[in-house]
Amino acid sequence: MPSDLSTWLVSVPNDGDAEGLLQEISGKLSQSKALSPSNISELSVPSLKTGTLELLVSLSEELPKHDTAFTSITAKLVDTLRNLLNNNPQRLAEHVLVDERSVDDYLLKGWRWNSGKYGVQRGLRDLVDTLEITSIDNVTKNRLNNYNLAKGSLTQLQRKTAGNLSTRSLIGIVTKEQIVESEYLESVFVAVPKNNVNEWNSKYERLAPMVVPRSSQKISQDDDFSLFSVTIFKKSKDQFSQKCRENRFVVRDFVYEENLVEKHNSELRAAEQAEKELWLEMLRVSRTNFSEAYQVLVHLKVICLFVESVLRFGLPANYTGLIIKASISRHSPTAEFNHRSSLQPDPKSTKKILNTLTSHFAYLRRKGGIDKKSSGKAEDLNTGEYQALMEQEYFDFVLFEVPWVIT
Repeated sequence: MPSDLSTWLVSVPNDGDAEGLLQEISGKLSQSKALSPSNISELSVPSLKTGTLELLVSLSEELPKHDTAFTSITAKLVDTLRNLLNNNPQRLAEHVLVDERSVDDYLLKGWRWNSGKYGVQRGLRDLVDTLEITSIDNVTKNRLNNYNLAKGSLTQLQRKTAGNLSTRSLIGIVTKEQIVESEYLESVFVAVPKNNVNEWNSKYERLAPMVVPRSSQKISQDDDFSLFSVTIFKKSKDQFSQKCRENRFVVRDFVYEENLVEKHNSELRAAEQAEKELWLEMLRVSRTNFSEAYQVLVHLKVICLFVESVLRFGLPANYTGLIIKASISRHSPTAEFNHRSSLQPDPKSTKKILNTLTSHFAYLRRKGGIDKKSSGKAEDLNTGEYQALMEQEYFDFVLFEVPWVIT
């Protein structure tokens, strides 16, 4: 059973009336209320060079691997866009476009083979080699790595001003006037849990030798901690810090510098600007690469369709077909790789479509090498030495699927 989360590409031998085929199938599907006329269109299967039988068999083994890789790369581009846009379906739908058209419009409103880019005068092997998608993936990975580095730097700077007093930066909290620094003395800053403030006040002078009596000063507080400064002799700092840890007091490392606040704010602004610029660049590249990758994927699917059609129906290599998008239930989003839970495809509609196609193209059974009494499985097919290459599930027509792009 084909997936009800995909658009179907169907191919059959061309009897010279491709337009009539579309009208007839569309009429049957509309009559059975299985499909809206806007969800079906003619598929003009290009007349490609068939080459040798050996080549066709070789490609039939090789193309599924390309299909899997191309589909994965295209899906990753959708995920990248989704993450960039904070999983916003409306904004994502504005960017998963193919030549500035929605995926549905690209497929269902006059899809044509791009002869300018993928000339049909080339052999099948050359055409497959031309459908290059690895460079798109590499460019996306490099740009994404640069963006993630910038985002990580920004996040690290932002974290310095977030959290409670036991973790956040003390820049802007501790002032120069609150610091004691001499040859022998220094200020230590300690974050004390709010429930332990009384314990701190009674203990801090005896936590280590050479703690200056009555030197503890409360600097700031939040919902969880209070920040104190205390003056100690430098040589007792290690012991004092150890005793603080034993009493669940958090010693904060802090070195005051002139213009520290200004320096931090400047770094933060620069990081925000760099992250924003790389985000915009990443969005532009992902949008462009998705459009290119999706077109490459569809062209690969059509080559798969052509190769299978030649192996199934033979020569002359003159085929026509249909592009069909199954219906979605009215309670689901109307958007289209991933997040299956967001869609509610209509299984009854999908089954009706398949039954209609199976019934209409039953006359192709013998031409496709399938006995009328067979179950449609590979073991029932008279396919000779190439039986192992054929799919496990058979129809009287050739069918390949393009996954929906879920927004």
